[in-house]
Amino acid sequence: MATGYDRPNTAARFANTLIRTLAEAGISIAGTRAIAVRGRKSGKQRRAVINLLTVDGVDYLVAPRGDTEWVRNVRAAGQLEIGPRWHRRPARAIEVADADKPEVLRRYLQRWYWQVKGYVAGLTPDSGDAELRDAASSIPVFSLR
Repeated sequence: MATGYDRPNTAARFANTLIRTLAEAGISIAGTRAIAVRGRKSGKQRRAVINLLTVDGVDYLVAPRGDTEWVRNVRAAGQLEIGPRWHRRPARAIEVADADKPEVLRRYLQRWYWQVKGYVAGLTPDSGDAELRDAASSIPVFSLR
């Protein structure tokens, strides 16, 4: 389980808010999707933007920044809603075991390395299985059902 969290700076928070607003309106930028999850402390609906990765028909959420607020909320709730405001669909989130993460991480990096290169423990799309396994505990991954 990841223990660190690379908090976004002010500019990144502003950009995330803008991209989340677009995703909630149904406008995806490079695969972004809006999620809503019940807060583990407040019980209020919390919103975030993620990159949805599909591998062999299974949707995955990857948290390159580590143990973020949305990750902790998803762990506590076990479910979330995904999609634009007017058409959110419920999904059950199951955390992927570290041993099963390397291929998902490789695919994620192949698609979004340009966006997350500063947050993925020095990984690149060309990282080997051993490097991916070593970093797996610091990058939470969930499969959606």
